[in-house]
Formats: sequence, structure tokens, C-alpha cells
Amino acid sequence: MCFPYRVSTVWRMSEYTTTLIDLIRHGEPVGGRKYRGQLDDPLSEKGWRQMREAVGDHCPWSAIVSSPLARCSAFAGELAERHGLPLYFDDRLREIGFGAWEGKTATELLADDPERLARFWRDPINHTPPGAETLHAFRERITAGWNALLECHAGRHVLVVGHAGMMRMIIREVLEMPLDRMFRLQVGNAAISRIRIDGSGAEALPQLVFHDGRL
Repeated sequence: MCFPYRVSTVWRMSEYTTTLIDLIRHGEPVGGRKYRGQLDDPLSEKGWRQMREAVGDHCPWSAIVSSPLARCSAFAGELAERHGLPLYFDDRLREIGFGAWEGKTATELLADDPERLARFWRDPINHTPPGAETLHAFRERITAGWNALLECHAGRHVLVVGHAGMMRMIIREVLEMPLDRMFRLQVGNAAISRIRIDGSGAEALPQLVFHDGRL
């Protein structure tokens, strides 16, 4: 999916175009902490409060792009309506699918295997949960969405409302981290990370401005 901007117009901009992308993770969903993956739980009252407090009255953005899952899309819709911003949804920005782990808490997963989560966090490539999306497939999906976003929104300041895994994968791509190290990045509820991209195409220089912070 590409957003409704003419690519020919984008690439006539200066080769020194600067693009700013703010990534924000959703707040706490109903049901609290668990391996939620692609389950479509809405935000809890606390989650709504976290998101609203994280953004406040700031509105430096020219557009909002969101995962279609309810814990992201509902707040993205509220914010877009409040500030009169265009809102786009990209299915590629969904959270990683956790397969058989979805809906389970850490306590439940550790009950019959105390080392299960440690194996996954240390080596997620070789310890994929049963039926889960592989890290390589997740990387391909998120990277495709990220590249499309940069192409269609070059030179703009955009807010992306998404998930911890999505943010980790994008930041991992920006920093050229090994794929199996992405879960070493901490991402809190309603946390914001900013990425600056100078230039475009193969010569673009992406930089992580700040991570897991607030505006």
C-alpha cells in the first residue's frame, strides 16, 4: 500500500530533504500485560490516559499512520480528528504474531517450562513460539511498510502509532542491528522514539534522535 502522494512530486524535492518520523507505542490494553501479538484488544482506561498524556497538546505532524489494530487505531483516529490531520492505516504495521503464546501471560508460559521465555529472548530466531510469525517474515513485512512510508511521506513529519515489536524492528533497521538482538530494545507503553532521515533513496542517512521517551 502506498499513501496518496504522487511519487514524482516527492522525488523532485531537494536531495537533502529531511523527514521526521515519530513512533509511539500504544498504551496498556484491556487485560494488562500479556503476549498479545495480533489479538485485537482495545485500550484500557489507563491506556487511553497514557496515550493522551504522552502527546498532550503537541501537534508537529502533517499526517498520522497507524496499525489497524484497535489499541492503536482508536487513539490515532481521536488524535487525527482533534487536529484535522490525514490518517492512514497500514496492515503491515501490525504487531508480530505470537502464535500459541497469544493471550498468555508470562506466568502462564513459565508454569510448565521456566526457561521458555529466556530461550526466546536470547535467541528469537531459533526459538519461535509454536505457530508464530518468524522473525524473518516479520522483518520483511515491517521493512516493506517502513520503506513505503518513507517514500510517500518524504520531507514531512509523521506520527506512526504502533507496537513494541514494530518499533524495535524499525529501530533495528535504522541502526543496522543484528536481527536476533532486536528484543534488547526496551519499549514502554505510550513511549515515543524519533527517527530523522536526511536525504532519500540509497543515499539516505537515518538517525535515531531519541528512544523510549516523551515529547
